[in-house]
Amino acid sequence: MSILQKIFRRPDYNSDATQFIEQLKAAKPDLEARQRAGMALLWDKRVDREAWEEWRAAQVPQKPYVYQTEAK
Repeated sequence: MSILQKIFRRPDYNSDATQFIEQLKAAKPDLEARQRAGMALLWDKRVDREAWEEWRAAQVPQKPYVYQTEAK
């Protein structure tokens, strides 16, 4: 970096959202660990592949227009 670039360099821009997140993380240092724990509770599950395949095989295909009554 040249001497002119060092003299006229602007400070790095941080948006309001970035500043808010940084302040939140500083105020609550355990926030990220709590987020990971919550994610593990709801989303990080082992998938039973056999049960999933059975469920998929048991599905009945939907008609193209579900509100059409059966013609007799």
